[in-house]
Amino acid sequence: MRISGGRKKIRVGDLLVEAGAITDEQLQEAIAYQKENGGKIGNVIMELGFISQELLITVLTTQMGIDYVEIKACKLDEDILKLVPENLVDKYKAVPIGFDETNPNVLRVAMADPMDLNAVDDIAIATNTQVEPLLAMEDDLIEVIGKHYGNTQAMEAAEQYRKEMAENSLGDDEEDAMREDIENSPVVLLVKQIIEGGVRQRASDIHIEPLESSVRVRYRIDGALKQVMSYDYSLLSAISARIKIIGGMNIAEKRKPQDGRITIVVDRREFDVRVSILPTVYGEKTVMRLTSKDGLTKPKSALGFGPQELKVFDGILSNPHGIILVTGPTGSGKSTTLYTSLSELNTEDVNIITVEDPVEANIDGINQVQVNVKAELTFAAALRSILRQDPDIIMIGEIRDGETAQIAVQAAITGHLVVSTLHTNSAASTVTRIIDMGIEPYVAGDALVGVIAQRLVRRLCNSCKAARLAEEDEKKILGVEDEEDDVIIYEPVGCALCGDTGYAGRIGVYEMMPVSKELQAVIAKGATADVIEKQALAEGMLTLKMGAAKHVLAGITSLAEMKKITYETGDEY
Repeated sequence: MRISGGRKKIRVGDLLVEAGAITDEQLQEAIAYQKENGGKIGNVIMELGFISQELLITVLTTQMGIDYVEIKACKLDEDILKLVPENLVDKYKAVPIGFDETNPNVLRVAMADPMDLNAVDDIAIATNTQVEPLLAMEDDLIEVIGKHYGNTQAMEAAEQYRKEMAENSLGDDEEDAMREDIENSPVVLLVKQIIEGGVRQRASDIHIEPLESSVRVRYRIDGALKQVMSYDYSLLSAISARIKIIGGMNIAEKRKPQDGRITIVVDRREFDVRVSILPTVYGEKTVMRLTSKDGLTKPKSALGFGPQELKVFDGILSNPHGIILVTGPTGSGKSTTLYTSLSELNTEDVNIITVEDPVEANIDGINQVQVNVKAELTFAAALRSILRQDPDIIMIGEIRDGETAQIAVQAAITGHLVVSTLHTNSAASTVTRIIDMGIEPYVAGDALVGVIAQRLVRRLCNSCKAARLAEEDEKKILGVEDEEDDVIIYEPVGCALCGDTGYAGRIGVYEMMPVSKELQAVIAKGATADVIEKQALAEGMLTLKMGAAKHVLAGITSLAEMKKITYETGDEY
């Protein structure tokens, strides 16, 4: 459809009311919310739960006679993107996707509000074409704009800064001049683009690392590092200095490692950024860990539990006292599981206190304590004080030493519920690790009520995954008992929607070991991890390997991802 003569502005909210998708009262409530918080009205109505995205798209496309486009799935051409000036792209949240095949003078533009006649006119004048507006979701457009235009802005800022540096030719020791310089907008913009780009591409970590002659920027997306940018080496000191300033670190100190924190708001969501700076042979390497303030507190359903696992998880959490341990390597989602557990337990009638290093997310109604070694507030010292604060539930960020383990066990035995994390490979080896820390086996058996070992595997992209038949050795690894049957598994392919990786998002794989009376007796005897695991398997525990195999057979992940988290060769089958 073309929008032409005799046009009048049609408001999205009014269209939805006319179509009977929402009531007038709901529209008024959405408008009031929009005035306070901003955002497009369609998005606000979805945010408030008045309408689903699917229904919104159906109503708008039908009522307006405009097509919907899945902008994230479009392969965008750089030359087409350059046609619309960046200020208009940002202002109207509009992205050109290509020319009409039948009429080369018609530019198809994906827009958050295709009924915005000013936007259509401005883009038509700027591009000297006739504009065909298409509907796209605002959040998708923001992500695409950040991805495609953010890099250009960042490169321009980098180039501008390099020119200024060349003109000023500052010496390394001119600290005050440098301090002034790094407050200049090019570097401020550059660092902002790097962080916002990470957020929009779902990165968990951003690496800014000096190489011999350049500065490399990589994002860790779904557990794998991906290079997104490379800058001239001359920008390194300015980028590092800017990050130190916003992270509250010492700008003059370049020889020691430093840690800092930044809180930023991107697309109306608040993010906590933990910064670590480490001197390397080529200069300071910066790693920023991104955490959404609301990202750690997921509902149980979002963790990837199956019905059986959910039942076991609820059973472990229902213990009135004892120790619940969540284990796995760094980046395996332990904190998310821990925070989800706390959110489940967080009711008005219990006193929950945490001691963390650092506090990763703030939860209403929970008292959170930050470890401070300089002030002699260690895990052990904080725990001793916490026990005098009349707690019902205590969360310890990590059990790192025998002293902390001892206090945690004492707290559990004296009627408290303690939840914590530990770095071990399996549920059974967690028990032996606690015993190695100096806890008597019979005390460990008495205190432990459940152990959850976990890993994260990447989810296959639903748009491009390819099916194939599993080979004989693969069936064996997957534990398929009847090897005569055909087994379909899926492989990653790669498309525009998943950034050509073949994967989009991650899902948890769990090994849950509730400590029964029989298992307690086995632990009390000082049994090895193998014996403990044998008893747990007899009681119905699923190993990490079995959990991963279920995800592969369900087409959620690939065999390659399963092999990454399980080291066995399938002999046990």
